[in-house]
Amino acid sequence: MGIFDKLKQPAMGSTMTAGASIDNQRETFVFAALPESLAALQTLPEAALDTPFQTAALTVLALCAYAADQGIGQEMLNWLRGPRPLNGQDISFLKDRFRDGKTYLPFTYFAGSTADNNYTPTQPYTIHIESNHVSGQEQGYMKLFIPCGGADAPRPIKLRQRGSDKKWFLWEQYLLTGVRTPKAADPWA
Repeated sequence: MGIFDKLKQPAMGSTMTAGASIDNQRETFVFAALPESLAALQTLPEAALDTPFQTAALTVLALCAYAADQGIGQEMLNWLRGPRPLNGQDISFLKDRFRDGKTYLPFTYFAGSTADNNYTPTQPYTIHIESNHVSGQEQGYMKLFIPCGGADAPRPIKLRQRGSDKKWFLWEQYLLTGVRTPKAADPWA
């Protein structure tokens, strides 16, 4: 076997490391129901946090919980952030984004959710998460993208891998930016 033959072999093992080539990968996550507590979130298989895709999917669920109950959502987000819980600025940002009844924002990331149906996702709840050529450029971090029913381009989310156990945690999310107004709230619809 020559030195370049190993490049032709499929990668061994299932652990994704920061900087791994994941160009143009797409993963789909399906949930029968949305978790209503941190304990329920932690029972999901994705709670292993073994891949950045898992953590990204759970972040959407945690933001949905935040829209329904800030305390429960904050617990979930703090757990997903690992050793870096939400600070006052983060909490203020979240409150600002959900102001004026914009609790639909995180639901725009589920399949079937559009402005025309007031961002009501189809069930079971399905989330697609994508990577591209910039995803693994920064060592120790992964930037992924989640398609949004209220925007023309997928929105980014950044995750960080903890060195000690290789788990992936939420670092930054840009999921709560403006989307098309839901039909029910659009005076021009």
